[in-house]
Parts: sequence; structure tokens; C-alpha cells
Amino acid sequence: MTGKQPLNIVKMRNMKRDGKPISMLTAYDYPSAKLAEEADIDMILVGDSLGNVVLGYNSTIPVTLDDMVYHTRSVARGAENTFIVADMPFMTYHGGIDESLKGVRRLMQEGHAHAVKLEGGAEIADTVKRIVQSGVPVLGHIGLTPQSVNQIGGYRIQGKDAEDAKRLMNDAKALEAAGAFAVVLELVTEEAAAEITKALSIPTIGIGAGRYCDGQVLVYHDILKYASPYRDKRFVKTYADIGSVIRDGIAQYVREVKDRSFPAEEHVFKSENKQASEPALYGGNKEKVGTS
Repeated sequence: MTGKQPLNIVKMRNMKRDGKPISMLTAYDYPSAKLAEEADIDMILVGDSLGNVVLGYNSTIPVTLDDMVYHTRSVARGAENTFIVADMPFMTYHGGIDESLKGVRRLMQEGHAHAVKLEGGAEIADTVKRIVQSGVPVLGHIGLTPQSVNQIGGYRIQGKDAEDAKRLMNDAKALEAAGAFAVVLELVTEEAAAEITKALSIPTIGIGAGRYCDGQVLVYHDILKYASPYRDKRFVKTYADIGSVIRDGIAQYVREVKDRSFPAEEHVFKSENKQASEPALYGGNKEKVGTS
């Protein structure tokens, strides 16, 4: 949207205070980001979910830092006036802080992100603190953490019992204390997410975490059903089915190429030489088509 002023972390905290929900959407390329900005989205997440929905992997684990830099840079070109968060991919922030900061630097300098997102709770709080101290905003991510899916036993709802809900609360508070500007809650029970949202001074952004978070994030390809085959998800609402539109449009193009109705008269360029005869079109039987 022309003239749009991007959010910043102070404005987001004020939105929480004032009860104004924050809208967030993933995007992985220039046209998707541009359309999201034109729709007035508050924030764009360049998620490592691009491994699943764009690169065809079965998980986010194969996604590399080079992948994230490439896609973040594309998104930044398409959404110049939107706050952009980039995921730190698998195992890029669990070693020494120097290695972690090298990845952060690449996402900020080469990818042109405004912030980075890290999965994990209390166990990565020290890393979050060091990144924040370096001047980089950090978005936390707890609950279902896809990079740890093999360790947590699959895509399971988090916070279903009191002990697990307490763990999530402790993780959220640890991230807040470390300086995270907000926390994503993924596949967390609504009750646990509501309690965390109430306890924190920073915004919570839910994905499959119920109605009481300070904001919501969904995957671009999910809300638009841009996949084949598409697998329905309980926590997702579909707002358009562009997958079917795209498939049908391509199928019509194929039919028209096969029956020679495309290109038609309006799609061709003519010679300025009035004496030039139109070239003959030949089918498989070598018969002249469309001339007299």
C-alpha cells in the first residue's frame, strides 16, 4: 500500500496495550510479499516453512541459511514498507554466539530483514539476549517447534496438561526477560495461550493457539489453498482457492495450444510489407489451416 508506514517493536507493544490485533502472514517471494503488503498486512514472516511449501521438503530441517537469505531478500524487495521477520534455520543458533551472530548478520545485511525468529524457550534465552544486545529484534517461538519435531514426537498439540502449560509459561517468560519483542505460540491449547498472553507484556502471535493471542499468523499457501494436493488443517481458514484457479487456467492454456485457438489474431504481430503472404500453418496431416 502506497505511503504505508511499517510497524516497529514499540508500535507492536502499544497495539497489545490497546487491544489491537496484529496480523502476520508468511511470504517467500517478491509477488507474494507485494500482494500481502497491498492487503495491508502488519508483518511478514519469511518462515523456514518454505522448505515444506516452496522447496518440496518433508520438514523444515533441510532449509539452509542461504535459502533463507535468498527468500528474505526477495520478500524485502516486494514489501518495502512492511516489517519483515526471517527465520534462523535449523542448527544455526545452537553453537557459539559468534556463529549465531554471523547468521543474524547475513539475514539482516543480505536479506534485509528487520528482525529474526528463533525456535525454543529457556534453553536459548542466553542466545536471544546476546542477539538483542547486538541491536537485532528477536521474535521467539514456542509450543510446536518444527525444527525439533523429531525430538518432540511429531506435530502434537502443546500445553494439554498443567505441567506442559507451566513449561510453556516458563519458556515465554524466559524469552521476554531475554528481550524478545514478541513470541509465536504454535499449536498451543487456547487456555495455555490465553494465560501466557495475559502474563506477558510483549505480544503473542498465535498459529493454532486460539482466540486470545495478541495477533495471528498463518502460512500464505494455507489461506489461499495454493498447493496440490492440499491438506486441510483445523486451525486454518481458507480465504481463497487459487490452487484450483491456477490448475484450471493452465489446463485451458494446454487445450488451446493443442487445438490451435491460441495464439489468436490479437496475439500476433504483422509484417509492414503488405505484399508478404501469411505463412501457412500445418497440422500433422500437412493441410493448410486458417487461410483461404
